[in-house]
Formats: sequence, C-alpha cells, structure tokens
Amino acid sequence: MAYELYYWNGILGRGEFVRLALEEAQAEYVDVARQSGRGMGTAAMLELMNSKREPYIPFAPPFLKDGEFIVSHVANILFYFGPKLGLSPKDEKLRFIANGLQLTITDLVAEVHDTHHPIATSLYYEEQKQEAKARSASFISERIPKFLGYFEQVLQQNPWGPRHIVGDALSYVDLSLYQVVEGLRYAFPKAMKARATDYPGLIALHDAVARRPNIAAYLQSDRRLAFNEDGIFRHYPELDLAR
Repeated sequence: MAYELYYWNGILGRGEFVRLALEEAQAEYVDVARQSGRGMGTAAMLELMNSKREPYIPFAPPFLKDGEFIVSHVANILFYFGPKLGLSPKDEKLRFIANGLQLTITDLVAEVHDTHHPIATSLYYEEQKQEAKARSASFISERIPKFLGYFEQVLQQNPWGPRHIVGDALSYVDLSLYQVVEGLRYAFPKAMKARATDYPGLIALHDAVARRPNIAAYLQSDRRLAFNEDGIFRHYPELDLAR
C-alpha cells in the first residue's frame, strides 16, 4: 500500500523534506494535493484535518498516512518511517540523535520562514517589509552561522567520518541538510556565496546527496517543484545581504 503524503500543492515547503526521503528510498507514495484528477487534492487534505471521525487530527500539513495511521510533523514522520525505508541508524541511541538533529532543522526552517513573515502569517510580505529587512539582517549575520556552524561541527566530529551527519550511512538527516543548503542558496544567494568556504563538510554532503542516482533522477523530474515566493524559502533581493 502506498504512503499518502499530504501537503500544500505548488510549493516545496516542509513537505519536501519528506519527499526527499521517499524518493531516495523509491517508496511508493501519492502526493495527495497534486492528485486532483483522482478526486483527491487539497480538499481531501482539509477534510482530513477537520475530520469529526478521526480521534487525532493533524494540526497542519505535512502529514503522512500509512494505511489508517496518520503521522504529522516532518521530524515525527521521518522518525516513524526512517527505519522502514532504511534511512535511519540501526542503533537505537543514534536514531534519537538523528531525531534531535532533524528537530534542529525544524527550528532553522521556522526561523527562515520568519525572515519574510516576522510579524504575522496573516499579513502579506509587502505589509511587513521593513520588519522583514531587520529580521533577515539578523538571520544572515547571526543565525545562519549559528545553525550551519553547528551542523558542520557535528559532521566533522562524527566518529564514523564526515561523509554523513550521524552514523556510517546515509540517513534522512543528510537528505534534509541537502534541502537546507539548497533553500538557503535560493533565498539568500549573496549571503551563502560569501560563506561558501565556511562549511566545507556540509557543502560536500550537499553535493554528494545531489549525485545519488535516485535523488538526481528526482531533481530532474517534474515531481520536483521549483522554489518560489509562496514557500518557506523565498528570494526577495532586498533581504539578501552578503554578511
């Protein structure tokens, strides 16, 4: 039975962290909001979120349906199916380490979102541009080096070597770090170019993930959406600073 992934249509967003794992593992899945031709789509997603029959409805997408079981939140989804897809360390303690790293990525993604919506999600970007400029300047100068410096340190200190962030094999965290670097390069190209040599291990990991056959095929397919200004990672030139 195919997994059912529920996320907003037309954007990479948080759903992409789940898609990358499914694509790498060649798992059978349905991207539900993109299946309007099958009578599903966004309406089906919203119906599930507002269901009176499901005892534990998800608060927001992405969420994954495995048969009748629904799992919400990116890190929780990856923690659930990581072992099933062979993308999680076999050692139980390392699985929790991987989950902690993924939760740190969750924190980073939330801060990326707040660079363009620092006041309220109910307001358009154009209604909070000045505040977004201030928030982005702080994010670029303080938070990018804080987060990427942390991941670089963990990568370099991995007892099994810096090819992977945790353990001795590819995990869903490696795939997620690929998407983090891609997203930051799209949103803040000047800032990321200025720091190009600061995180050699992280950049090498990003490049290695991009070369993996299943990921490379996915990136070249029409299943991989383009970054745009409706997702988490948005490029507004006025927010991008070299440092």
